[in-house]
Amino acid sequence: MPYRWWPATLAALSGIDPLEAMEALNADRRLPRAGEALGLPVLSVWARTKAGRPLIVVLRHEGGLEWLIVGALDMTPAQRAEFEEWEANQ
Repeated sequence: MPYRWWPATLAALSGIDPLEAMEALNADRRLPRAGEALGLPVLSVWARTKAGRPLIVVLRHEGGLEWLIVGALDMTPAQRAEFEEWEANQ
């Protein structure tokens, strides 16, 4: 899938390397979750980097197979627990 970075997202990344976000998006095991941000539909992808870091990458569908990366963040402890429960049941 083609991913494109929203320039403001890159500028706002704190402690997350853009390559880590791409690793999460391309991970074999991903938990997609539909949601809404600022009134727009988004898809959050919960996954691990190659090093095992759990991340959430937020995407907006641009059409076809193209997605705009609008955010990347570390999971909260509660999100991580939910994700690990999902991983255990896969």
